[in-house]
Formats: sequence, C-alpha cells, structure tokens
Amino acid sequence: MKIEISVIIGACALLFSHFTQASAGWTDFVTVDELVPTTRHYYEVRLLVKENPSGCKNKTWFYQNYGSRGSDKMFETLLEGIKSGFRLRVYVTGICNIHDYSEFSAVSVIR
Repeated sequence: MKIEISVIIGACALLFSHFTQASAGWTDFVTVDELVPTTRHYYEVRLLVKENPSGCKNKTWFYQNYGSRGSDKMFETLLEGIKSGFRLRVYVTGICNIHDYSEFSAVSVIR
C-alpha cells in the first residue's frame, strides 16, 4: 500500500513539476508573429520573444482563455498590434497549459 501511494505521489510530482518552476513577469516587446483563434476554450498567440519569464518549455507560444475577464480586450489589442505593426508584450502568469504554452493576463503596446 505504501509503495502504491509513493508511486502515485511521484508520478503526480513529475507531471506537475513545471507548475512549481514557473514564475510571472513581462516578456520583451516584439511584433505579433501569429494569432490563432481556436474552437477550444482559449486563443493562442506566437511571439518570438528572446526571454519568457514563465518557465514553460515552449518559449514563443502563449494562450488566454476566452472566458477570462478582459480576454476579449487583449485579443483586440493583439489584433490591432498585427494590423498596425506595433510591438507589444504580454504579462505571463506562470501557468503552463498541456502544450507548455504560457498563460498571459495582460498586453502592453509600444510604438
């Protein structure tokens, strides 16, 4: 019984270890490389950043849930960034999804 519990705890620790290593912060300013609305519960954006403070394995893909407060405004800002060519950055929360994309909670635009 103790061995089974140890195996389960060890497996969970391996599966969720990337959550404990993640941290929050701003990426550097870049232009939007790709914006992907999906039929899943989130949209994706690719930013070719040099540094991603989230700690997620995939450094250039980010996501935001459609149901999160302000997600529609962030999507509009990303879309406007594509149209205008302005550089922008995202604030990563430190949460990684199953594809190791970084969740973001804010978008900042600069000329």
